[in-house]
Amino acid sequence: MSLALFGGAPVRTRPFPAYRIMGEEEKEALARVIDSGILSRYLGCWHEDFYGGPEVQALEREWAARFGVKHAIAVNSCTSGLYAAVGAVGTEPGDEIIVPPYTMAATTTAPLVYGAIPVFADVEPDCFCIDPAAVEAAITPRTRAIMAVDLFGLPYNALAINAIARKHGIRVIEDNAQAPGALHFGREAGSLADIGVFSLNYHKHIHTGEGGMVVTNDDELADKVRLIRNHAEAVVEAKGTTDLVNMVGFNYRLTELQAAVGRCQLAKFDTLLAARQENSTYLSSRLAEIDCITPPKVREGCTHVYYVHACLYDAECAGLPRQRFLEAVSAELAPTELREGEGVLLSGGYVRPLYLQPIFQRRIAFGSQGFPFVNPWNPASPRYDAGLCPTCERLHTAELIEHELMRPPMTRADLDDVADAFTKVWELRHTL
Repeated sequence: MSLALFGGAPVRTRPFPAYRIMGEEEKEALARVIDSGILSRYLGCWHEDFYGGPEVQALEREWAARFGVKHAIAVNSCTSGLYAAVGAVGTEPGDEIIVPPYTMAATTTAPLVYGAIPVFADVEPDCFCIDPAAVEAAITPRTRAIMAVDLFGLPYNALAINAIARKHGIRVIEDNAQAPGALHFGREAGSLADIGVFSLNYHKHIHTGEGGMVVTNDDELADKVRLIRNHAEAVVEAKGTTDLVNMVGFNYRLTELQAAVGRCQLAKFDTLLAARQENSTYLSSRLAEIDCITPPKVREGCTHVYYVHACLYDAECAGLPRQRFLEAVSAELAPTELREGEGVLLSGGYVRPLYLQPIFQRRIAFGSQGFPFVNPWNPASPRYDAGLCPTCERLHTAELIEHELMRPPMTRADLDDVADAFTKVWELRHTL
């Protein structure tokens, strides 16, 4: 037996099944909305239709019930939801918002929209979410909020982070794009902070193509998010809103078509979630037999919903760098249907630590003069140099392996092919 990298027979040549979670129910829902003639019912003024049409409002009620929150506000993306959340907590120019470096870029650009400065805090070495100790060290008198991300399907350390926020009198915004349905000591991820944001983007656990949801138990925050979502400045006078802070509105509105699909997806969410968890648990058990691989950790008191299957790699144990090991594993496997151009959905690291992006390295966001990194309200110069978050950088360059080869409708046979590829490379690593 020899590795496919050297001309041997690969473990698998047949493409893995596409991530298809749409069915007849979504087709029927779309037809129903089209037949109604109401593709959107929002009006950007104070009117009974300010809150959207029947499908949007039904989705919001059903979402609130499923996730145990008082308010659920539909938006057209998780990015929009994060922007609205940052505005709703009263962010001022020159404020600082603590963010992790390992997340989707929108988590760290949301503060910039309101003239605030992202301050990066390192991540945990085993759970990969923002590290409470790093958060505590990053707090200053200008800190407005902590942006806590539920990364890869695991909730952030809400006990520690929320306690830090209460101690300093600041808000917590939870980016729950990747962990809907995860539990933290019995509470739903997304509902752990002052305000939480979900994603309905096409590669999430359930989706509407594009879309998002903002949740909170705070009446004032919910009201502000609804205003920001739908042209706040045109509504506040007639509505009687007197607090005009961040009441410059946007159009973050979800359509009736998307909401109808979202309702169907929500109805089968628990079934899809159980399949994802079952697949991931089985694959973890197989990969745990390989000495150089540590499967995803599940935080004490939490459940994991596996947006991706994120493992740790020990190069010293394997005797070769991560990239060489993954090159060999990828050669044993096949692409996924509908995503053939991406190759095997397996990679080393996640996104490059975000403070290394040009926007932070050059400190250019709005205009050419460096705003908000340079502004009269906050003379401090934020740090974005390499080495700022050493744990994140080490994970990205050497230790983290993440893949998507456990999502429904992957079968046990599909999962065995993935595990067999890792095992084959491990057993023949001396040939690399």
